[in-house]
Amino acid sequence: MLAGTLLRRFNEWDLYSVIEINRWCLPENYVPSFFIETFRRCPSAFIVAEMGGQLIGYIMCRMEGGFSNIVRFKFVQKGHIISVAVLPEYRQRGIGSGLVGAVMRVLRGIGADECYLEVRETNDGAMGLYGKLGFSRARVIPRYYANSADAVLMVRSLS
Repeated sequence: MLAGTLLRRFNEWDLYSVIEINRWCLPENYVPSFFIETFRRCPSAFIVAEMGGQLIGYIMCRMEGGFSNIVRFKFVQKGHIISVAVLPEYRQRGIGSGLVGAVMRVLRGIGADECYLEVRETNDGAMGLYGKLGFSRARVIPRYYANSADAVLMVRSLS
């Protein structure tokens, strides 16, 4: 990871910086209350990347119970990576990998058996990153995004 990068838990003072990163990097944007509610429900799994006092990336997750995306008919605790973003000028420097790795350790520590996320089917860079981190393609979700683009559901065991 890029030297001088600090990974730490999100706090409510980070909200507007995270919103700006989200708007700059991703077509899916959330209202401020969604970020705060996600943080309050699973505070340890909302992590920001900071360099020189400036936020340059974030990852936010929630815990869910439900049927496994890996083993059929098994009920598990799952960590859901809702959103991860790194400012363009800081990409390809290990920050995204660092954020995902950190949150997987947190999720495992709070009882998640597996982790999953959705990624735009055309986002080869992100799918490559997740593949290097042990995620595999589970299935395609047709018309998942607001613009009707398909998503790939990617999953990884945490046990």
